Amino acid sequence: MNRQMALIAFVAALVTPVVRAQAPVQPAVRPMAQPATSSVATSPATHVAVIDVGYIFKNHTRFKAAMEKMKDEVMAAENGLKAERDRINGMMEQLKGFNVGTPEHRKLEADVAKAQGDFNVNAQLQKKDFMDREAKVYLQVYTEIERAVSQFARDNKIAVVHRFDGEPIDDTDRNRILGSITKPIVYYDPQVDITPDILRMLNGGAVAAQPGQPPVR
Repeated sequence: MNRQMALIAFVAALVTPVVRAQAPVQPAVRPMAQPATSSVATSPATHVAVIDVGYIFKNHTRFKAAMEKMKDEVMAAENGLKAERDRINGMMEQLKGFNVGTPEHRKLEADVAKAQGDFNVNAQLQKKDFMDREAKVYLQVYTEIERAVSQFARDNKIAVVHRFDGEPIDDTDRNRILGSITKPIVYYDPQVDITPDILRMLNGGAVAAQPGQPPVR
């Protein structure tokens, strides 16, 4: 009986999987972050990470290209509006050459009023169009950031990712000083900063565009 029990125990030991402890992933340190105090990288105490979303936007290749393209389009639209404004100003100068109350004055005055109204409406519509397009680009890129963070967090067993601002404090900028005082994260270990990992995924095309939306160009 003892021999049979020993055999059962031996077989059970063979089929029982061996569980190995997995060391937490050590995210890359950003160039702008403070270096670790030890030359040997240490594991984060908990599965928590931080990300500088503002830094991502400033260095997101396709986002920057889209903003530059839109900037050129805004400049072209402004030049078109300036040309129309100059034309209206020319009409107003012509108006001074007619006596008030004459048919010529009344007609030109009506033309000026219509041109000014059309100009204001066109300017507002163009402004709204650019603002809407800009918001869509921001939303699409932020959606890509969220998806990249989710993927990276799942792959590396990260439970929570906090947002923080890694910009240095400008002691000449009152708003930056006040913003730094009220920031939610006072300290973080540079090893838990996943910003460079996420930026690498985004610029490398590792994150697909949101379904139903074209990629940022």
